[in-house]
Amino acid sequence: MESSTATVLPVQGAAPTQAFAGETQKTPLPEIVDALRRVAVLHGLTDSELEWLATHAEEVSAPAGTALFREGDPATKMWFILRGEAHVRRSQGGLPLFVGRAGQITGLLPFSRMKTHGGQGFAASDLWALQLDRDVFPEMLEAIPSMAQRCVSILLDRVREMTRLEQQTEKLNALGKLAGNLAHELNNPASAAQRAASGIIEELQTYGHQKFLLGGLCLDDTHLERIRAWRDRMVEQAKKRPANSVTQAQREDHLQRWLRDHGVEKSWQIVPDLAEVGITTENLDELAALLGGQHLEIVLSQFASSGRTERMAQAMVDSTKRIFDLIGAVKDYSWMDQAPIQEVDIRQSLETTLAMLQSRLDKVTIERRYAADLPRISAYASELNQVWMALLENALDAMHDKGKLTLQVQLSGEFLVTEIWDNGPGIPEDIQARIFEPFFTTKAPGSGLGLGLDTAQRIVRQHRGYLHVQSKPGETCFQVRLPIEPLQAY
Repeated sequence: MESSTATVLPVQGAAPTQAFAGETQKTPLPEIVDALRRVAVLHGLTDSELEWLATHAEEVSAPAGTALFREGDPATKMWFILRGEAHVRRSQGGLPLFVGRAGQITGLLPFSRMKTHGGQGFAASDLWALQLDRDVFPEMLEAIPSMAQRCVSILLDRVREMTRLEQQTEKLNALGKLAGNLAHELNNPASAAQRAASGIIEELQTYGHQKFLLGGLCLDDTHLERIRAWRDRMVEQAKKRPANSVTQAQREDHLQRWLRDHGVEKSWQIVPDLAEVGITTENLDELAALLGGQHLEIVLSQFASSGRTERMAQAMVDSTKRIFDLIGAVKDYSWMDQAPIQEVDIRQSLETTLAMLQSRLDKVTIERRYAADLPRISAYASELNQVWMALLENALDAMHDKGKLTLQVQLSGEFLVTEIWDNGPGIPEDIQARIFEPFFTTKAPGSGLGLGLDTAQRIVRQHRGYLHVQSKPGETCFQVRLPIEPLQAY
């Protein structure tokens, strides 16, 4: 169905310079008829029919930059563009809509439901055109019967182009959300890896200096073996130590006093590291029995530096692993470098999609009800992920990223049934029948085009499945039923 507003495209940087009221010209009739012959849609009209259009339409011209109409103005004219270009842009967002070029018919057409102009129109170059008022439409269709079919063809082309542009915008919006989620998720591990890499360089220098001082102590093999054994015990002890911030703070106080009593300078540099790995004053007593004075400080400093270096290296390993996991999730989500038709594990497909939305799940409780031994199904894997993305985003939007999300997958006869529940406010009963209509949305302007659920339904139907919704306040469920057997449509 055609949109009820105009579809026209702006030129970047161009701006209307004056209001357009129309300037009547006195071009000879043969020249106007000759110009009408170059309008592709009018090919095949007789000279008398072209003359009828030329005499019943108003000839106008407008210099480049002239405002032709404003967004929201009533649409009352059919335009025959004979020379130049007419562009239109939306006042908000600047979305490209349509370019009216020489040889085209645009504006209001017979059988069109367009009421107002959907954007601000202006002449992108010197414009020469004819305008036919809607009051003359009945007379035109009677005088030129073929104009009915010609106008319907224009309307169909307009609807197809508008739908294509809106779908492209919806895909770009979805890609923008995905990129935003991915950037957010990648930022944390990337920042952690950067900090660890920056700190490890400095720490390696400190560690090397401490090793040099330790070597200068000239300890015999027996002392070295005992010190190494003490260090190994502390490392094993650290692995078993439960995390407790209160205990660690108390341990730091005790360690600080012990080191001060034993003449260790700059104890503040090593106390946090010793406390973090669970070192106690009893452990230090064991080491003090082997070493004393400056020797004790060097060994503890080297031990603390070694621990810091290992933790930084581990942070880099963990962070880069998280980055590779995210990249793997993106490849799984898009089924990159794989055939379009795959044997899909629905549970894994849902989990991969959740990974793409991780940044929105901090305040969401997820309950999974996956039946055991579920079969894989043959499907267009990347498109099926679009269905889960649309339904999950719809649920998160309804809950404002805070609430409970329930995912259920089970067998039902010859179908694999996937249900996505949310505890949001629900969908009003009077609009439940419309939520799958293209371009229908309850979101604020600019937040969505209303194509997400329409796209999901088309993909499910492509798989010969069914998509249903049931909703009441506090409980909304989208159910997707997909056949288990391979589809003949493939």
